[in-house]
Amino acid sequence: MTALLRYQSALLVRSQRWLPPFVLYAVFLAVGVQGGEPVLDSLGYAAAALLPVAAWLVRICVTGEPPAARACVAAAVGPARAHLAALLVALGAAVLLGTAATLVVTLISDPVGADHQTRVSRPAAGLAGLLAAQACALLGTAVGALTVWPVLRSTGRAVPTLLLAALLALVVSGSPANAAVSGLVTGSRSGTVTVPVLPLLAAALSAVTATAVACALTARRSP
Repeated sequence: MTALLRYQSALLVRSQRWLPPFVLYAVFLAVGVQGGEPVLDSLGYAAAALLPVAAWLVRICVTGEPPAARACVAAAVGPARAHLAALLVALGAAVLLGTAATLVVTLISDPVGADHQTRVSRPAAGLAGLLAAQACALLGTAVGALTVWPVLRSTGRAVPTLLLAALLALVVSGSPANAAVSGLVTGSRSGTVTVPVLPLLAAALSAVTATAVACALTARRSP
């Protein structure tokens, strides 16, 4: 599996297809996060913006190989393991991006609540923001896994479905991402930090389930 992960990572880096989602995420942060703003609000924005980026990274990793190369890798190690490696690399890239963004946002934001008066612990806010970002990365990976091959074969259906699913994952009540981000925003209003442990666990379960479904289908469907 280590060799597969290195192979998929090299494909992602050398293809430079990671640049558009990374640049888009940076633009989101540049527009929506300003220095001196309440830290929890800024962290909530950064976490929410990561979800569609994570789903996009999954699409990039899963569709990055030419069909012939993918068939060779699948024949050598099995289609499920090959697909799992692509999903794990996408998740890893999203986690790294979210971690870096959380660190920067925590440092440049003001450790106060939404009223700009109530003090908020910067380390506690950073931890809550980090877990919220990872929850969004995990749920974005789940969205991506269920909206690309082998679940959806047609690009014309897969891309709109990915966008719609990412939006719903953020706004639907009960979604782990919605709960994590809402917890940060609500905490900013009251000046309290709530660490989103349960949303993170729910997002992890969603990612594991979606990955298992996608990998199981690779053994039954050809590209």
